[in-house]
Amino acid sequence: MFVDRVQIEVIAGDGGNGCMSFRREKYVPRGGPDGGDGGEGGSIIIEAVEGVDSLSNVAHRKMWKADKGSAGSGSNRHGRSAQDFVIQVPPGTVIRDANEGFTLKDLKEAGEQLIAARGGRGGKGNTHFKTSTNRAPREWTPGGDGERRMLVLELKVIADVGLVGKPNAGKSTLLSRVSKARPEIADYPFTTKTPNLGRVDLDARRSFIMADIPGLIEGASQGVGLGHEFLRHIERAGILVHLVEPMPADETDPIENYDTIRNEVLQYNANMGQRPEIIVVTKSELPGADEVRQQLAEHLGREVHLISAVTGAGLAQLVRLIESTLQAEKDRAPVE
Repeated sequence: MFVDRVQIEVIAGDGGNGCMSFRREKYVPRGGPDGGDGGEGGSIIIEAVEGVDSLSNVAHRKMWKADKGSAGSGSNRHGRSAQDFVIQVPPGTVIRDANEGFTLKDLKEAGEQLIAARGGRGGKGNTHFKTSTNRAPREWTPGGDGERRMLVLELKVIADVGLVGKPNAGKSTLLSRVSKARPEIADYPFTTKTPNLGRVDLDARRSFIMADIPGLIEGASQGVGLGHEFLRHIERAGILVHLVEPMPADETDPIENYDTIRNEVLQYNANMGQRPEIIVVTKSELPGADEVRQQLAEHLGREVHLISAVTGAGLAQLVRLIESTLQAEKDRAPVE
């Protein structure tokens, strides 16, 4: 099950209490204080891990709690510190405070971590309070409380290429033809309800990640359908490949369909207009597909490509174009 948004509560462990104790040994009068410190409470850590591709492993549990630290004891023995509790999430997970709404951290890369709730500090034993004038202190401190907070985890798929378009435009079929991904494919709209990722191998050393974003509809930027759920997954895509169906089953106009979806993307995030976009008319095996390509090219004043994921026509050229566009974007990126 693909899950891309969950709300959880994280509770770090309390620190262990300090100990009040005095040394009591035969032939050692006035042994003095020997109470040990309490152990540290366990923290809740959220870590991005390569290979984890959904928040489903987090969704089944609404409360995540770390262990408490152990109390100190006599003979200056410190309590055991609790182990930190690590929650594994996919790279691309944004962590927000559920109550205030601000972003705590965006875990873009595998290995990045966030201490979501810090464990309480261990209390001090009475040994710490010994002075020249107070040789038998009875003071000690309790362990500190662990942090507690409500979090929203939101996954934004990380991909080099995002496939966008209306339902049934051929995104899943294209992904299955150029990669090893096997998304659900059928001849009715909305068969894709969650993003699918596929690695497109160019040669032994070069590849890129392509994401099939579920079909968008008019009003998606205002949340119509599952608009916001779908659109946030294209925010990280380096380039967009916009697929246009030449003969939609609902008899809508292909050119108007392109304008509608493009407008929804820009209304959701205006910065998406700065991303390179490759426009493709799919299903070239259908009569009239090339005519639609020409009309769309004239309408936009730019090149529009024609492919068929069924026959394979134009797929190799499209992959080469995507690769060259990605390389051009990398060359333009500032060197850190």
